[in-house]
Amino acid sequence: PDFSSVAGIVPVPSPNHNARRPNYVILHDTTSSNVEHALRTLTDPARAVSSHYLIGRDGTLYQLVDEDRRAWHAGVSYWGGNGDLNSASIGIELDNTGAEPYPEAQIERLLQLLSDLRERYRIPARNVLGHGDVAPGRKVDPGRDFPWQRLATAGFGLWCHEQPPGQELVPVEPSLALQAIGYDVTDPAAALTAFRRHFLGSDMAGEASLAERQLMHCLLIEKRRTTPP
Repeated sequence: PDFSSVAGIVPVPSPNHNARRPNYVILHDTTSSNVEHALRTLTDPARAVSSHYLIGRDGTLYQLVDEDRRAWHAGVSYWGGNGDLNSASIGIELDNTGAEPYPEAQIERLLQLLSDLRERYRIPARNVLGHGDVAPGRKVDPGRDFPWQRLATAGFGLWCHEQPPGQELVPVEPSLALQAIGYDVTDPAAALTAFRRHFLGSDMAGEASLAERQLMHCLLIEKRRTTPP
C-alpha cells in the first residue's frame, strides 16, 4: 500500500476498510447544443465540472471519470439526509438541451448502463434521481420530456404505478411528505416544483392539489415497501 512520504511514519496496515460504493445515480442534461461542446465543458479544468458518464444523442457512451472517483456533477445538493451527493453517487450526463425529446438510442443506452450499475453496486431503485430532485430551485434537469415512468417500469426510480392494494390514499401535508420522500424542503415551493417536474412532467405553480397530495402518499407507501427494515 501507499503511505505518506512524511518521515517517521510506521506503516501498520489494517484490513478494516473497504471501497466506497456509490448508492445513488444522478441524471443530468448537458444543456449543450452538441456532444462535442459538452465534452469540452466536462473536461475543461477551468470549469471544474464533470460526470462519470455522458451519453450522446446517438447512444454513444463516454466515460470521463472512474467510478471510484468523486466526479463534480451534483454541486450543492441534498437527498434524504445526505448533503454531499457527489461523494455517494454516479453522475450521468445526457446530451440534451433540456427542451427536446430524448432519442430512443440514448434512453436504451441509459437503461443498459443503469442495469450494469445496479448489478455491480446494488443501487436501490428509489435512488435513481434527477439533478433537479437533489438541487431544487437551483437545477431543473432532466427536462420535462424525460421518461421517468419508463425508467421506473424498468426498475429505476421511485414511481406510483397504481394505488397500492388495501391502501387508502389520503391527502398528506405537502412539505412533510416531500421531506419524507427525500427532498430538501428549505424552500417548500422549489421542492414542490421539482416534485411536479419529476412525477407529473409539469412546471405548474401554486399549492399542491388533492390529487398531488394523494400521489405523495402513494410514493411514500412505495418507498416504505422498497426500503429494507
